[in-house]
Amino acid sequence: QVQLVESGGGLVQAGGSLRLSCAASGRTFSRYAMGWFRQAPGKEREFVATISRSGGTTYYADSVKGRFTSSRDNAKNTNYLQMNSLKPEDTAVYYCAARETVWGGTSPDDYDYWGQGTQVTVSS
Repeated sequence: QVQLVESGGGLVQAGGSLRLSCAASGRTFSRYAMGWFRQAPGKEREFVATISRSGGTTYYADSVKGRFTSSRDNAKNTNYLQMNSLKPEDTAVYYCAARETVWGGTSPDDYDYWGQGTQVTVSS
């Protein structure tokens, strides 16, 4: 089992940047593919990005491609989401998720472990 804690959210103006972190504890972090999801008020949780357990492969939602970058440091047991050129429509609670496999998926159902979420608010 792995425990996940997100941090780094906050309030930023449109066009700004934030870096989210997801610290993992418990079982060996490098066994897990990681994902980022977000949920805006009144909307379903949606896929943002996923990274393989080695960090060698990433995949992004079309809405964030070219603006967001997922990375990980297995030595530090941490997954990151660098968010640039933020837009008001990026406002949501952001969650990291883990799945004990080589490669994660794009559905929330693909993941077994979740953090508590961190709020990102982008003002216009």
